[in-house]
Amino acid sequence: MQTAMTWKQDLVHSSAEFSVRHMMISNVKGKFKVFEVNFEGDTNDLEHSKVKVRIDPQSIDTGEEKRDAHLRSPDFFSTETVKDIFFESTSIKKVSDDDYEIRGTLNIRGIKKDITLKGTFEGRIKDPYGFERFGATVTGEIVREEFGLKWNSVLETGGVMVGSKVKFEVHVEMVLQPNA
Repeated sequence: MQTAMTWKQDLVHSSAEFSVRHMMISNVKGKFKVFEVNFEGDTNDLEHSKVKVRIDPQSIDTGEEKRDAHLRSPDFFSTETVKDIFFESTSIKKVSDDDYEIRGTLNIRGIKKDITLKGTFEGRIKDPYGFERFGATVTGEIVREEFGLKWNSVLETGGVMVGSKVKFEVHVEMVLQPNA
């Protein structure tokens, strides 16, 4: 029996970004600066692999410090008491050449929900330093209120300040770890 390969993301070449509607007329984008992706499996057999993700919500960055402070508050991520956001895959299914459906459990503020993500395998190489690497892109969408992120404000002209749907896109470059 072959030992599972362990991969960790190269944070310098990875990103976790999101966008949400703002005042019904535009989208605000942001990112999490600190996150960790662990992948167990073989890139030649992704359907028998597992992925775990940990995101530090304290590291949120929308380019506006006052907004970021509000997002860290109990109105949203409550980072004083909730330290991490987690995702763990339950299945990975190939849907076409390099496209996959990733099912798993997302845990935000202690609220766990099963979600389905879209994944694209971007390829595998050996870098100039002899390390094995692969790239992947994962996209998805959640309804933030389902995870306790309920704060909003009704606008004078109708509608709300913050949209319900949060779209996200994660780009990772993974590096094969030496056998422990």
